[in-house]
Amino acid sequence: MALTRIQPAAIADVREPNFRNIVINGDCSVAQRATSAASITTAGYHTIDRYRTAISNGGTWTQSQSTDVPTGQGFATSLKMDCTTADASIGSSDYLHVQLPIEAQNLQYLKYGTDSAQTLTLSFWVKSNKTGTYCICLQKSDTTRYDYVAEYSISSVSTWEKKTIIIAPDSNIKAAGGVIDNNNGEGFKLKFTLLTGSSRYGTNDTWNTSTPADATSNQVNLADSTSNEWYVTGVQLEAGSVATDFEVISYDQNLDRCHRYYQNYITQNDKFITTGGYNAANFIYMWFRFYKTMRANPSLEINTGTDYYNVYRTGATDGIDSLAVSTNTPQGCMLYKSGESGSAGHVAFLYGNNSDVYIAFSSEL
Repeated sequence: MALTRIQPAAIADVREPNFRNIVINGDCSVAQRATSAASITTAGYHTIDRYRTAISNGGTWTQSQSTDVPTGQGFATSLKMDCTTADASIGSSDYLHVQLPIEAQNLQYLKYGTDSAQTLTLSFWVKSNKTGTYCICLQKSDTTRYDYVAEYSISSVSTWEKKTIIIAPDSNIKAAGGVIDNNNGEGFKLKFTLLTGSSRYGTNDTWNTSTPADATSNQVNLADSTSNEWYVTGVQLEAGSVATDFEVISYDQNLDRCHRYYQNYITQNDKFITTGGYNAANFIYMWFRFYKTMRANPSLEINTGTDYYNVYRTGATDGIDSLAVSTNTPQGCMLYKSGESGSAGHVAFLYGNNSDVYIAFSSEL
């Protein structure tokens, strides 16, 4: 039987990604919190990982992880914004953005603050039933804040369109004020603007020095009708002046990168969570070793209620309502509960005891 030799070109087709895409979860595949969230009127992370909603008096929205995607492009999911309460009269300081904050120490190779500052290329797929002019904003917060505003057009109703925007450094970005700090704070904030008030207008294709500048005066108001919806997927921000094909990352790699900012540990009834023990007759500690090191000491997100959690220990089962943080590091977290019966030195196991329970840790930007 003849053997077929694998050519180098074939090997190259399955090589590991080099993470040229600065955006994490650009294909909207990871959604640890939920796949849908309704009645959104406040800022926060609601569904898809790394996509933050920022809103001020901009209507009411349902956000979801949608399976509506551009045909033949290899995407399985997108982010959908659906207006459920309209706001046809936008105040001067009102806004609605879908944001992707980016960690500063991951941007050092762009050489901002020097004459060698890199040009960036943003590409993405977008769709809406409301045609017209939309804007993106790339906010650089460190040292001196500059907001790069660029327009793009949605030309066809409810049709997926690919957009490419070149973001070149200017003299301000190449000067000392353009430096991005080498730390775990926010270096960039990529914004997809869906509406904005007049006090937040900027100049198109410019690093605006007067901030905030989220959009130009041509920006549509996506909140002017409850029939309006907007989708995005395939978001890629990369160094250089050419938009390359979307960098495919396996789901497990994508999830691992998202875990630096958010980790969800339980969303089911009667599911084992972690182990711990009693250091006194009425004091129990539970240790979480995180899936991976988080960006910073995380905050605890926990759903609470009567006997939402069960502690199994020697000879008994205790129902508890909640847990609080004792020790908190980027590598792990100690939770505790006082006032419980038990014996010092007893090992205990923590389980969920309600279908609504969850324990999560957030170190989002």
